[in-house]
Amino acid sequence: MPTISLEAAKSGPSCQPECTTYDYLIVGAGFAGSVIAERLAEGLGRRVLLIDRRPHIAGNAYDHFDAAGVLVHRYGPHIFHTNAQRIVDYLSRFTEWRPYEHRVLAQVDDKLVPIPINLTTLNTLYGLSMSPEEAEVFLAERAEPVATIRTSEDVVINQIGRELYEKFFRGYTRKQWGLDPSALDKSVTSRIPTRTSEDDRYFGDTFQIMPRDGYTQMFERMLDHPNIDVLLGTDFKAVRDEVKYEHLIYCGPIDEYFDFQLGRLPYRSLRFEHQTLEQEHYQPVAVVNYPHPDVPYTRITEYKHLTGQTHPCTSITYEFPCDDGDPYYPVPRAENAELYKRYRALAEQTPNVTFLGRLGTYKYYNMDQVVGQALALYRDIQAANAEVAAETEIDAS
Repeated sequence: MPTISLEAAKSGPSCQPECTTYDYLIVGAGFAGSVIAERLAEGLGRRVLLIDRRPHIAGNAYDHFDAAGVLVHRYGPHIFHTNAQRIVDYLSRFTEWRPYEHRVLAQVDDKLVPIPINLTTLNTLYGLSMSPEEAEVFLAERAEPVATIRTSEDVVINQIGRELYEKFFRGYTRKQWGLDPSALDKSVTSRIPTRTSEDDRYFGDTFQIMPRDGYTQMFERMLDHPNIDVLLGTDFKAVRDEVKYEHLIYCGPIDEYFDFQLGRLPYRSLRFEHQTLEQEHYQPVAVVNYPHPDVPYTRITEYKHLTGQTHPCTSITYEFPCDDGDPYYPVPRAENAELYKRYRALAEQTPNVTFLGRLGTYKYYNMDQVVGQALALYRDIQAANAEVAAETEIDAS
């Protein structure tokens, strides 16, 4: 993975010193930017400069060994899950995998119970021994039908009623988003199932796996290509007029690209407190949620459950959602969607620029969805190139 300086980038692609222009400048070295960089370099032989304002690749999936030698995720837990064989096949070029089924507990009423809510959750909370069929009746009796489901509050109350909504969802959601669920789009809580079985897995996807050697090593292998130069610790504004390139793929915030001329798109950020403890384990699962509004953090992550690492110490992270800081989550509200549409209209009028990824398209994507979006963009570029080549061949004949 050739990491270069700004001065080197100005002089042109390192793979071909006689050239002074990159085919693509890609902003953002997370999943979106790295996947499209690899595909353009390997699949089409294009010369690519990939930049990131952070001092490392892999975006929010960046992992590293901390001072104690424990492999941690700097920006909170990243668990890979997907139903798409083609996504697994693509990423398997750059990593081997270890199986991992994610399980999450929530501290509710001084008990640790599975979340998403399942049969064990209900029986533990209420001191019952219901069967799956009895649990379905139990929830149906508490559900409060909502005629038109518009908000995240509507989704949960319609399914399981107000009591469980208050215990599991309202406080957590208000901390996570800084808004009451009644003010958020229904998509936020629609992602979380309610089960009447004892299935305590957080995800139900076909593939639930983790990169065997970590995400960062996977990205290093992905970007290890002679047609890719990588420039880190560099803001786009520092290179946009300094480096020559034919096309820009921008994976940063779309509103920032346009200098916020239509107003700022709201994002939710996170603050992390990392600790290393001189004990083998801290909690029974990788993630424990704390829905109660009096607890200032939303969850605690213990990484050794995710990585399978054996180590006498353990490292944990407390997560504190906030408004200031790096943009992590687009805030799903109707007015924000409308503002994004206005920025998208600007983007469509901007030649030789393509917006990609969670920040570039202002949408919450899982990791596999971002990979899929980048691969879809590559297929479009590949098809367009094939069409141009065919037309050129016809003209030449």
